[in-house]
Amino acid sequence: MRTIDTVDAVGTVLCHDLTRIVRDTVKETAFRKGHVVRREDIEVLLSMGKTRLFVWDLGRDMVHENDAVRALADHVNLGGGGFDLTEAKEGRLDVSTRERGLFLVDVPLLGEVNDHDEIGVAVRQSGVHVSPGDKLAALKIIPLAVSKEMLASVKKTVGDRPLLEVRPYLPLRAAVVATGSEVYHGRIKDGFTPVVEEKLAAYGIEVFSKAVCDDDTDEIAGRVRDALDAGAGIIVCTGGMSVDPDDLTPGAIKASGAEIVTYGSPALPGAMFLMAYIGDVPVLGLPGCVMFGRKTIFDIVMPRIAAGLKVTRREIRGLGHGGLCLSCQSCIFPNCGFGRAEPYSM
Repeated sequence: MRTIDTVDAVGTVLCHDLTRIVRDTVKETAFRKGHVVRREDIEVLLSMGKTRLFVWDLGRDMVHENDAVRALADHVNLGGGGFDLTEAKEGRLDVSTRERGLFLVDVPLLGEVNDHDEIGVAVRQSGVHVSPGDKLAALKIIPLAVSKEMLASVKKTVGDRPLLEVRPYLPLRAAVVATGSEVYHGRIKDGFTPVVEEKLAAYGIEVFSKAVCDDDTDEIAGRVRDALDAGAGIIVCTGGMSVDPDDLTPGAIKASGAEIVTYGSPALPGAMFLMAYIGDVPVLGLPGCVMFGRKTIFDIVMPRIAAGLKVTRREIRGLGHGGLCLSCQSCIFPNCGFGRAEPYSM
């Protein structure tokens, strides 16, 4: 930083904000830190009483903060397109999505990028559902200018790896297998299937098949296989997930030929959740909490399933830390800690 006569300041970068005050008329920040002084600015600055300025000279090897943050956005390879960038201002720009899908971050790469001095990339949590217009990240250049060498180092670090991605949801067709003698015999109305339909619709998933089964292992297993044969891309079984003698759904899912990933989860609500696959088709056993809980483990895993990614035992078991829903009066999920302790990475 150095002091310079205002008349000689064209092309230099202001190191501080400059306020313009006109009595009883206006008080405003006429020029902000980081502004590159233009020839037409000189008379305005002199009229403000600024005959000398604190400035930073941009040498050949330095890049102004706004140009640098735009270069940073190019270097971090926003994967697959579908992103909107705000105008660079004071060394910052924000990234939002034009797509609906599963937001993913290469978390180790993010750490490598942020290990560079003078820049900061802040992102929302990986593994969450996002909709068009949602803000995903903010990129910031910290000083007024950075070296071309530093930006080149970021580019080399990233290489061809995308830092951020919104993975679109697959056009899946779902089958719901509702279990329970009380529903099968008409003693109560099935209130579970409509809840599942509504939740799946948020991901563009259509429920094309609905079945109601008695508490019978062979019947439930047969309905699961029927759904698979009919082309279901996801099969959801409701009810019968506890440890009572009549709760046969977990055994029936296994009898259908499904490979159980996990039966039981440390996330609450969702302790009796079952995750399984028949080939690549996910089969879910949903406990009763999904019917009345605003957000449960079902809401944590569904974005990943809808995007076509396999849910692993490690991911489910890792939900113990952060897996306690606080049942807030005003729910802001997924913008909270529920299910976010172990971030899904790309």
